[in-house]
Amino acid sequence: MNKEKALEIGFFQKYLTIWVALCMVTGILIGKILPSVPEFFNQFEYANVSIPTAILIWVMIYPMMLKVNFESVKNVGKNPKGLYVTWITNWLIKPFTMFAIASFFFYIAFKGLIPEELGKEYLAGAVLLGAAPCTAMVFVWSQLTKGNPAYTVVQVATNDLIILVAFVPIVKFLLGVSKVTVPWDTLILSVVLFVVVPLTAGVLTRMLVSKKKGTEYFESQFLPKFDNATIAGLLLMLILLFSFQGEVILKNPLHILLIAVPLTIQTFLIFFIAYLAATVLKLPHNIAAPAGMIGASNFFELAVAVAIALFGMDSPAALATVVGVLTEVPIMLMLVKIANKTPHWFPSYRTTDI
Repeated sequence: MNKEKALEIGFFQKYLTIWVALCMVTGILIGKILPSVPEFFNQFEYANVSIPTAILIWVMIYPMMLKVNFESVKNVGKNPKGLYVTWITNWLIKPFTMFAIASFFFYIAFKGLIPEELGKEYLAGAVLLGAAPCTAMVFVWSQLTKGNPAYTVVQVATNDLIILVAFVPIVKFLLGVSKVTVPWDTLILSVVLFVVVPLTAGVLTRMLVSKKKGTEYFESQFLPKFDNATIAGLLLMLILLFSFQGEVILKNPLHILLIAVPLTIQTFLIFFIAYLAATVLKLPHNIAAPAGMIGASNFFELAVAVAIALFGMDSPAALATVVGVLTEVPIMLMLVKIANKTPHWFPSYRTTDI
């Protein structure tokens, strides 16, 4: 593959904010003009989980899980400092700063603009984003900052394993502090459906295809077949979601901007916490940049899925997670530019392996 091409962000990924905005308009129009459409899809639900939404989320998440090579985890002990930065930032700092920042804005700074009950649900959506660090898009951000690809794989793989055990208790705790009651069984079922199932399918697919046709075929020919599946699943799911959200958005159009404020501040804060910690530890730039990116960006697909399962398609919590999708790409591209202008903050050498 041409090196320059490998470092480019895909067309749909680069303009994701525009596609999300178009999906918002399309979904709202469908909800207003053809209300029978969301009513029809609302019939297909089991244990508080929308079946059509679950299918679309699997279409999104499965290709991401194919990219994660858990064989790399055996190398975690070779150069662990970058992993420490990733783990501490993502799981001991990020969920709690998100909770604090979102609480300040929704309950204090925007108190006159957002009713308390609505603010509580927006906070729940923000918490779900904060507890779900990036899984797939970090590969893109790593490429754009010339990150060490082998190390990025390990960062993502270990992060996915931690999600399995840390996501549910962190979300349960922070939502409890927010006085938002969520049942354990629904929360656990969401993680099983939207992390364990696609993760297992991805691992098994990688093993079977690589064993049959080789790793080179899997990486260069099999994976690219799914490049557009994630985007297609995401856009279709957003249209469906916004068809339910039309009434909330039309009544509170300013709220989308208000929700974006704490999410944006959180993204920059988490990036610089990890990035500056890497300078203190004297990590090379090609490890430091992905370490900052993986915490700054979100596994928004998981956050959206869990918000829908817990609160419903038409909930303010689901809307808050979708605003995370809306703001993700432009903010992360800003951080990519910052990272690419500051390699001189780090040691001049570059690692060649993990």
